[in-house]
Amino acid sequence: MKNKHFDIWLGIGLNILHYRKEQGLTQIQLAERCGISRTYMQKIETAVTSCTLDTLIDIADALKIPLVKLFEFRD
Repeated sequence: MKNKHFDIWLGIGLNILHYRKEQGLTQIQLAERCGISRTYMQKIETAVTSCTLDTLIDIADALKIPLVKLFEFRD
């Protein structure tokens, strides 16, 4: 995904990866909880593609974290 918001999507993807790993989940497990494919989850985590807000809400719910945590970017 090469667009003007790439850095934001990369930050979101890294946050998803962080919380997923923190909880000991695989991409497959998280994807299943969200009702999406593992491939799509991988593309979201690596910012290859963007996703809908609904999907981000599903991911946050599956990770049992507030949605805002996906938007807290680290330096």
